[in-house]
Amino acid sequence: MRDTYKCAVYARPVNYAQLLFPDFSLIACGWLLCRYTALDRRVWDQVESLVYYFLFPVLLFHSIVKSPIDFGSATHLLAAGLGVGLAGIALAYALPHLPWLGRHIDRREHAASAQVAFRFNSFICLAVAERLAGAEGLLVIAVLIGVCVPLMNVAAVWPMARHANSGFLRQLARNPLIIATASGLVINLLGMQVPHWMQPTLGRLGAASLALGLLAAGAGMQFGALNRGKALGVAVLSIRHLVLPLVAWCLCRLLGLHGAQAAVLMAFSAVPTASSAYVLAARMGYNGAYVAALVTLSTLLGIVSLPFALSLPR
Repeated sequence: MRDTYKCAVYARPVNYAQLLFPDFSLIACGWLLCRYTALDRRVWDQVESLVYYFLFPVLLFHSIVKSPIDFGSATHLLAAGLGVGLAGIALAYALPHLPWLGRHIDRREHAASAQVAFRFNSFICLAVAERLAGAEGLLVIAVLIGVCVPLMNVAAVWPMARHANSGFLRQLARNPLIIATASGLVINLLGMQVPHWMQPTLGRLGAASLALGLLAAGAGMQFGALNRGKALGVAVLSIRHLVLPLVAWCLCRLLGLHGAQAAVLMAFSAVPTASSAYVLAARMGYNGAYVAALVTLSTLLGIVSLPFALSLPR
């Protein structure tokens, strides 16, 4: 059964494009709707707020709570996920200190855009994980999201708060993704469950968050600021789309991951960066347009990096 599954997931590169087409077509629809119809930025700003503050936290909470998490059997998966995340954070933080690169990097721009190197688009993660391995894939990605979202949100806020001398703990306490994942993990570990009569409603809200989140990611894409900070942009995007998939591949081999866990980890390592990265940067007083341009390019690069990561031999 395991060999059959692996053949189905890793058969031919062309299958990866077909697998990802529904997600990227929604992103393309969002981009077209925002730019060529009356559904302009005024509409999508509200959609982003709805998804970010309500729909997506509900999806995260429900994904974590609905299935008991056996941390004992997921030890290697958690180690690999944390390894990928910590590698991305360490590499992103190190960029200004590299002698051949640091002199070409503006420290303020780096504080805002370092997050692009290690954060991940959870909307795409959940959609791809479901297509790769169904319900088992959703549980695997829920474990990774539950552990890595708080870590990566802390790591994203830290350099900006430190550079701007703003309230670091206050920024964390108000983050809806951290609140949803932390509360979901607590309830799961306590053995509590969502009442059956609430599950259909939560499931439909979660499905809405996936579709609207992908549309909003497309609507938020911007191409205007890609000509500035080229060295920094190339560096953070190389970490996100080339180095981290290779790190995940090494960890899969080292820790003996296989089946759904390996497939989802590889996808997790190669998805585009979080579409909310530019919102976070703008709200903290940084150049949101530059970060949005990096998010845009990362979204496009995901079309290449996801098939690359999923096709690495194991």
